[in-house]
Amino acid sequence: MPPRKRPKTDQPSNKPAEKKTKSGSKAASSSKSSTDGVSVVYTRWLMKSEPESRIEKGVDVKFGLEDLKKEPDQTACWDGVRNYQARNFLRDQMKVGHLAFFYHSNTKVPGIAGIIKITKEGYVDHTQFDKKDPHYDSSSTKDNPRWFMVDVKYICDTKRFISLAELKGLYQKHAQSGGPLKNLALFTRARLSVQPVTEEEFDFILGLEDKPAA
Repeated sequence: MPPRKRPKTDQPSNKPAEKKTKSGSKAASSSKSSTDGVSVVYTRWLMKSEPESRIEKGVDVKFGLEDLKKEPDQTACWDGVRNYQARNFLRDQMKVGHLAFFYHSNTKVPGIAGIIKITKEGYVDHTQFDKKDPHYDSSSTKDNPRWFMVDVKYICDTKRFISLAELKGLYQKHAQSGGPLKNLALFTRARLSVQPVTEEEFDFILGLEDKPAA
C-alpha cells in the first residue's frame, strides 16, 4: 500500500500532456534533457516534500524525511506530482540508482534534509484516479493516464541541514562569479517540485555538510 502521507505537488500547467517515451535500461544509466539546444545528462535530482502537517481535502499531505524512514524498507512511492515538466522527469528520465536530495519545502526553514535513491522507474500514479485523494484528476483515465511516479528509498540524512537561505547566498555569488551553483534549478526553475541537479552541483552541495553554515 502507498503511504497515506504524500509528497508536495506542483499545480497543473496548461501545457498539453506529452506522449510517453520508451524507458531506458533499469540500471543506473544517465538521463538526457535539453537546455538551449545543448544535451544535458542528469543522474542527480532534488525532490521537494512537506515535513509539516497540511490538510488538503481532508487528507494530511505531510511527508517529511522522518516519514519516509518509517515506511516499510524505508521506501515509498513519490505520488501526487501534477506539473507536466516535473512529470516528464519522473516518467522519462529518472532511472534506478539515481540519487536525489530530499528537500523540505513549505516550512519555516526550507532546505535539504537528506539523500534518497530511485528504486523503481516511472509508472502510473494511482492517486489520479482516486476521487477521495487530494490529487485526483477527473480528466485522466486508466486508458490514457496523465500522471506518473517513481519509488524512492531513504539513504541517509545529510550531516547537517542545508538551508534554502544558505543555498541562495551561494547561488547569488556563483551567478556572478561562474561558480558551480550558477544555474541551480532550485532558483532558475523554483516552482518545480522535482528538479534536475548536475553532478557538479550535487557534489558541491554535498560538500557543504562538512563546512559550517554560511
